[in-house]
Amino acid sequence: MKLSHIRNFTVIAHIDHGKSTLADRMLEVTHTIEKRKMQAQVLDNMELEREKGITIKMTPARMDYVHKGEEYVLNLIDTPGHIDFSYEVSRAMKAVEGSILLVDAAQGIQAQTLTTLEMARKMGLVIIPVLSKVDSPNARIDDIKMELCELLNCDLDDVIETSGKTGFGVETLLATIIEKIPPPHKDYEDPKDLRGLVFDFQYSNHQGVIIYTRIFDGELTAGSKLKFKIANESFITNEIGIFSPAQEKRDSLKAGEIGYIVTGIKRPGVAKVGDTIVYDSSSLEELPGYEEPRPVVWASIFPESQDDFDFLRGALERLKLSDASYVFEEESSGTLGRGFRCGFLGMLHLEIITERLRREFNLDLVVTLPTINYLVKTKGKPEKLIYSPTLFPDHGDVEWVKEPWVNATIISPVEYMGPIMQLLFQHEAHVSDTVTLNDRQSINLEIPLRELMRNFFDELKSASSGYASLSYEIGEFKTAHVTKMEVLVAEEVYPAFTRMISVTRIEEESQKTVEKLYGILPRQMIVTKIQAKVNGRIIASKTISALKKNVTAHMYGGDITRKMKLREKQKKGKKKMQKLGKINITNDVFLKMMRGDTD
Repeated sequence: MKLSHIRNFTVIAHIDHGKSTLADRMLEVTHTIEKRKMQAQVLDNMELEREKGITIKMTPARMDYVHKGEEYVLNLIDTPGHIDFSYEVSRAMKAVEGSILLVDAAQGIQAQTLTTLEMARKMGLVIIPVLSKVDSPNARIDDIKMELCELLNCDLDDVIETSGKTGFGVETLLATIIEKIPPPHKDYEDPKDLRGLVFDFQYSNHQGVIIYTRIFDGELTAGSKLKFKIANESFITNEIGIFSPAQEKRDSLKAGEIGYIVTGIKRPGVAKVGDTIVYDSSSLEELPGYEEPRPVVWASIFPESQDDFDFLRGALERLKLSDASYVFEEESSGTLGRGFRCGFLGMLHLEIITERLRREFNLDLVVTLPTINYLVKTKGKPEKLIYSPTLFPDHGDVEWVKEPWVNATIISPVEYMGPIMQLLFQHEAHVSDTVTLNDRQSINLEIPLRELMRNFFDELKSASSGYASLSYEIGEFKTAHVTKMEVLVAEEVYPAFTRMISVTRIEEESQKTVEKLYGILPRQMIVTKIQAKVNGRIIASKTISALKKNVTAHMYGGDITRKMKLREKQKKGKKKMQKLGKINITNDVFLKMMRGDTD
């Protein structure tokens, strides 16, 4: 296929705006997949993707299409829409020349759409505005078209109307892709000057790591010896091919094409998104833009049964073969046993990894409350990055603390602005400006990442009746007014309950935590005191009375002294137990504290 007849593109869309359904119709219209083999969300291969209605793993698809008598190759990369995967999305955008901006005709432009659109603009991609679900009874076609035209500074005629359900407008869209998106270009003419971008990868038990690549220069042939330029790791290609959308073996991949390479590598951490593949003997420079993944959310994962510890380690290593963006290290807890401290790209990433561990490996897990990194300076020591509340130094030793903030955008109908502003005040957000978009408003703000994790998403949904959308990107570290809260049960500190809280909500958070544990913890044979301790002081306290057992219930008649002796013996035993102060906290108590349910 000639370079001038290749078109590479991706789709920018918010969750549930019809991206996967539109991709289904494209595959159908181009006869890439036979109609009898079609299924909904054909590019979403994971059960979790289908269940949640989101894209987690990138899925390329190559379509052959005839336009004005000429045959073209259209390479679509279906990318995740969530902000947690923004770096992966940026690498997918690096692999294409154009992008479809897909907007639901009923919902309009969402905050996440704006963030991804800005990324595409910075990369110089050609943007094609498209309305989806135009056949919906709630569609506001004219209003949303105007929003798109104002956003992109284009004409109304430039906006293409489509329906993924019926296939309306799909052929027009395919023709527009061919006419407006430029063909790929290459910097080197020699086929030996190979450079390919790794924009995703997966793992197979039999074939090892399979990388997804866009060839920028040169020509790749099967059986070649290649090298990851940044990882500096060599390998021999066992197989190469294209996505149609199933993997289809080929003898070669040329500049401008998108395909896969079976590496045979079975070690985690070698393949990385953003790396460049070259011939092993090549001295070419890597493609620009590579970044190391930066975990921003941390949580500890423990197996419910310590017998599963080694199995959990193997499961984490196995998942890392297909997702190198999370990190983990072994840790030990006096209450939960041995486990792993894991770093994730965000809250959704954490949810996906833990859910995959449960489903794919049948593991029962205890996941602690997620936390973030803090930059801490203690007296007489250099500043240090701390990712666990239990490692946070005592209050008197701390000179200053900094925490990551995020730059966020919220788009909401105007009538919900009052409750949203109140919510932002409660979560320590700083609003920079607001922009009116027809009957909606866009709010630009800064907010601590810590506050974003404090149930902010659910509260935003409640405040806006589900109509508001949020996008964010990690910003810089700023001074944090936080402190460590420890929870004592029977005067013993339980590290699993330790967390960082804002100094403005010390009493509120302490009281809430103690009340919650009081409602969950079963009564013991001894009097049990639950306390929240902050900065060396007990802030909140509740006492659970001891279980009472009638030790004389089995006795009848006889001298009263027999009963008195048993009661005295019970009294001494209780005193002894109280001195030992050992409380048996079961795993379900920890689970309820982590998950937030008190039933």
